[in-house]
Amino acid sequence: MAPEHPLTPPPGWMLDEIASAGRENLDVGHVARYDAKENADADAELLLCEGLGLQPDATVVDLGAGTGQFALAAAAAAARVVAADVSPVMLERLRTKRDDAGLTNLEIVNAGFLSYEHRGPKPDLVYSRLALHHLPDAWKALALARIARMLNPGGAFRLLDVVYSFEPSEAQERLEAWCASAEDNGIEHDWSRAELEEHVREEHSTFSWLLEPMIERSGLRIEDASYSADGIFASYVLRPA
Repeated sequence: MAPEHPLTPPPGWMLDEIASAGRENLDVGHVARYDAKENADADAELLLCEGLGLQPDATVVDLGAGTGQFALAAAAAAARVVAADVSPVMLERLRTKRDDAGLTNLEIVNAGFLSYEHRGPKPDLVYSRLALHHLPDAWKALALARIARMLNPGGAFRLLDVVYSFEPSEAQERLEAWCASAEDNGIEHDWSRAELEEHVREEHSTFSWLLEPMIERSGLRIEDASYSADGIFASYVLRPA
């Protein structure tokens, strides 16, 4: 097992990734109930990634890994998995889950999109789910360029996030409908309206028609893109250009 590397101090002009991580991701109570609230469909995602060419000898990097639902699944199918996140609270939960599972090929790194420095052979798969939106758009572009440089030339980047695929004129209707869909949800086992409102108000989800040119400008090409019917979520398969 390689040593776990602490987050190194960023230069003064760099975005503070911990401050941008989202209030809830630094909250012990939220992290404790996260797995009950959010199902990452890790087994289905792993199957998809195997279809993209993921092999048993592969290296996988999960950026914004959170509590590690995907990273833990990937560790059963790949030789090396690196789970990176800026939230020490999330990583503590992941570390407990890893140790309880007895996994020796899952490394945990306290770093984010802008601060993770990959060591060793280039990753065959970079994975990120519901994390890139924590960065404002200019920083998303820099993060995507870093991922493009990091990837094995034959590798893939699987990206899933809150990405708005509607026009600005539709925003009030679409976003209100999304928040209203959680009106009666309890905070313990689902997302509440207040949490969705907080996401829209304080986090940095962007429009697909802004994100996708960033992706292509960064040195990645879009092999596949799909959008939820409500226009709130998008998922991508990206390859080095």
